[in-house]
Amino acid sequence: MASIQEVYDLVARGKAKLIEAAVQDALDAGCDAAELLNKGMIAAMDEVGDKFKNGEIFVPEMLVAARAMKKGVEVLKPHLAAGAAGAAGKVIIGTVAGDLHDIGKNLVIMMLESAGFEVIDLGVDVPHERFLETLQANPDTKIVCYSALLTTTMPSMKEAVALLNASPMRAGVKVMVGGAPITQAFADEIGADAYTEDAASCAQRAREFVR
Repeated sequence: MASIQEVYDLVARGKAKLIEAAVQDALDAGCDAAELLNKGMIAAMDEVGDKFKNGEIFVPEMLVAARAMKKGVEVLKPHLAAGAAGAAGKVIIGTVAGDLHDIGKNLVIMMLESAGFEVIDLGVDVPHERFLETLQANPDTKIVCYSALLTTTMPSMKEAVALLNASPMRAGVKVMVGGAPITQAFADEIGADAYTEDAASCAQRAREFVR
């Protein structure tokens, strides 16, 4: 009989082929779906994120764990209260105008979803106004994330954040920025609420913001 601990272990070890059956077994045995999500999967991804930040594991291992969690959540979804899989809140994310990189952004999305967020992915080369329009259409958004991988698109990030900072919608959201050339000093300079250096840190900081 599968337990919450077994689900935790399978996610932490990235056992995508075994997770679906284990989640179903745990549900059949009477485990609560929300507990399986929070104490099983999200807690496991927290451990994976910590190991990544400490240099004990690397991006491939983190991706494998996130994929295992995703498969587990698919089994859980019909058993969760509406919106529970995105219970931490809604996040808008995109790579700023002029920048076509999405590997880092996609990794951040996987980690945010693993932390219980519902993520609206705007893609790459996102016009500044699009962040604002999406926020207007989703007023329950908690966090807006801007990504840039090129030094040459840092001014684009600055402009995009400035546009949001000048908007009346700014008061209700936290602004997070990241990407290879971005630093804490740059985040402070452009008026962002947080800079994180990797996907695991981003997910943990995002959860601190909504607690």
